[in-house]
Amino acid sequence: MTKGIVFSVIGSILFAVLYYYATLLTPLDGEQIFGWRTLLTFPFLTAFIWMTRQQHMVITLAKRLAANPLLIVFAIATSIMLGIQLWLFMWAPLHGRALNVSLGYFLLPLTMLLTGRIVYGERLTRWQNLAAGFAAVGVLNEFYQVGTLSWETLLVAFGYPGYFVLRKKIQAANLGGLWFDMALLLPAGLWFIMTGNVGFDMIGNYQALYGLIPLLGILSSMALVFYMLASQMLPLSLFGLLGYVEPVLLVFVALILGETISGAQWMTYIPVWIAVSLLIIEGAIGLRRMRASQLK
Repeated sequence: MTKGIVFSVIGSILFAVLYYYATLLTPLDGEQIFGWRTLLTFPFLTAFIWMTRQQHMVITLAKRLAANPLLIVFAIATSIMLGIQLWLFMWAPLHGRALNVSLGYFLLPLTMLLTGRIVYGERLTRWQNLAAGFAAVGVLNEFYQVGTLSWETLLVAFGYPGYFVLRKKIQAANLGGLWFDMALLLPAGLWFIMTGNVGFDMIGNYQALYGLIPLLGILSSMALVFYMLASQMLPLSLFGLLGYVEPVLLVFVALILGETISGAQWMTYIPVWIAVSLLIIEGAIGLRRMRASQLK
């Protein structure tokens, strides 16, 4: 279990490094960085699946897609939804929107809870209801201050739940589904690379990119692999708790990049952070009870 915790934390750190790393890839724009990340991550993901002997997930899903062409439409939809999130993650730090995206990741656990309640009829615990209440205070403050949440925050907070619901609906919520999502993104990734600011023929004018672009693929792949390994080693509850490490790090990255939290915004962030803390406390209590019952 200790190794799984270490792997999860390393994965979160690597994703935060990626968040900052995008700013080092000038003059590439967010779309080109997304393209290179997609193109370079896919072979590492493929190698990981085959090395861990989980290729049956890919093969099984391929057979289902061949037998039911309608599923291909849904597979393309989930791929587009994931692609938008991957693009936003690399675009936001370049355009002073990193804090908005990090707020979306803080709200994500709560929107996932609400999705489970609305879509699957799951009941919320007292802790979860209390957390939802605090989060609502933060959201209402944001509405009071600016009239709405930013589109970046909304896209992360509600885009991912929609993505996961659709993947579950087509029974592709596994590595096989992720492999097809990334595979279907390859044409878009290549197109963004070819049509962006810096084409293949211009990379020579920015020699630092010869090292920075391959390192982007390595960082992205390592983050994904550590995340996958942790998910396989840890109980779901503990893995979920450790998932809160990443948005905390993303806020630090945003502050390092020069973004600031204004006085009015603190009343958005503090209630949301309290809500996340309540979920962490609940999860820690549940995990402790589970471990205690196992020792009996």
